[in-house]
This record gives sequence, structure tokens and C-alpha cells, in this order.
Amino acid sequence: MTLFLQAALIILFLVTLLWVWSVFIKNASIVDIFWGFGFVVVNSFYVFMSGELNARKILVLVLVSIWGFRLSIYLAIRNIGKGEDFRYQEFRKNYGPKRYWWFSFFQTFLLQGVLIMIVSLPLLGINSSANSGNLKALDYIGIAVWLIGFTFEAGGDFQLARFKKDIANKGKVLNIGFWKYTRHPNYFGDSAVWWAYAIFSIAAGSYWQIIGSIVMTLLIIKISGVALLEKTLNHTKPQYREYIQKTNSFFPWFPKNK
Repeated sequence: MTLFLQAALIILFLVTLLWVWSVFIKNASIVDIFWGFGFVVVNSFYVFMSGELNARKILVLVLVSIWGFRLSIYLAIRNIGKGEDFRYQEFRKNYGPKRYWWFSFFQTFLLQGVLIMIVSLPLLGINSSANSGNLKALDYIGIAVWLIGFTFEAGGDFQLARFKKDIANKGKVLNIGFWKYTRHPNYFGDSAVWWAYAIFSIAAGSYWQIIGSIVMTLLIIKISGVALLEKTLNHTKPQYREYIQKTNSFFPWFPKNK
């Protein structure tokens, strides 16, 4: 628990600095860029403080770093120079510009810090385990799940960025590549990556910490990911309703013939 609280203080310090910067530039959406990097910081701290390294710790350190840096760099490229995201503009409008500057600390930055600490619990389980750290069959299953998840997430993001770059696609629905098999390959991939970390945690003998992966999946499906995006796309893209009828929402599968 001491290790968890120490990591929480580091995240609190970083999100506070980020919040101060957001007030200065009047852009709360920079918090999104920090999301992936925050997990790299937490996991690196756990590894550094956990004592002797083993194969599982090194493996997860590499996988978390690849995932986290890739996500933060992708969001930075996508968001920097584009102004504040519409979600935060709406918050700013609803709460009032004179109040949102301080309210955003609790509603956005502190909340994200808390979520990082909860979601990262499998990483705590891996690095605080007294297990030998020798890789087992379960670890190799975790590697396979991570590779599937990362491929869907990174591949889906790449295909979407390329699709949006072509002005001829404005108003159209992306329904090829990974997007042919699931309406949200990036969200599915993100969830799969975190279930891979849960598998590593179980392999290390840490079980209750998989709560973090459960919370991540619920966030993606029910709150900030699939549900929110589906609501927006249904209003902005008429073709999306036909896409819904043919394509699975989350888990990849072959399109329906309709």
C-alpha cells in the first residue's frame, strides 16, 4: 500500500502541474495526452522500487512503455494545434469560464489521476508480487492477448487518422480494415491490452488487482469511450446507422449480411 500511495503522490504532482499549464493556455484537453504517459510513470516507479528485476517485470515494463508512449504520441500529434476538444469546450460553457479554471482541476485532472491509479492496479500486482517472476504458460497467453490488443488499437488509430486526412471522406463512415470487424477497434484493442496486464498479474499470484482491468473496460464501453462516441456519431453521420446494423460494436467479428 505504501508503494501505491507513493505512486499516487507522483501522479498528483504531475496532474497538478499539467492543470496549471492548462489554465495558462486555456486548454483542458491536454490531459488526454498525459493518459498513456501516466501509466508509464506509475509502472516505471513500481519497477524501480520493487527491488530485484525478473523476466515478468522487464517484459511488462517494455509492453507498458510501448503502449503508453505510442498512445500519448498519437494523441499529441492528433490534438496539438487543434484547440480545446469539444467535450472540454462544452464543460467550460456549462460551468462558466470564470469558474471552470479551478473546477477543471477536480472534474478533469484529479479525476484522471485517480483513474490512472485504479486502472494501473494490475501493474502494482505484478511488481509487488513475491513470485519468482519466471514466465509461465499464462504469461505467454498474456503476450498473445497484448499483441492482439495493441494491433487492433494502433492499427485502428492509424487507419482512422489516414481516413480523416482525406477530405473526400468527410461525412463518410470508415468500414474497412479493422473497422470492418468492429465499430471500435481502438477501444477493443485498449481493453484487450489491459486484460493482458490482468493475466500477467494473475500469473504473478496477484488476483484482486485485476479490478483495474475491469474498471478500464467499463470506462471504455459504458462511459468515456464507446457509449459517448456512438451517441455523437448517430447524430452527425446518417450512414452510421447502416454501419451499426452490419458491424459488431466492440468484439471483432465478421460483418452481418444485411
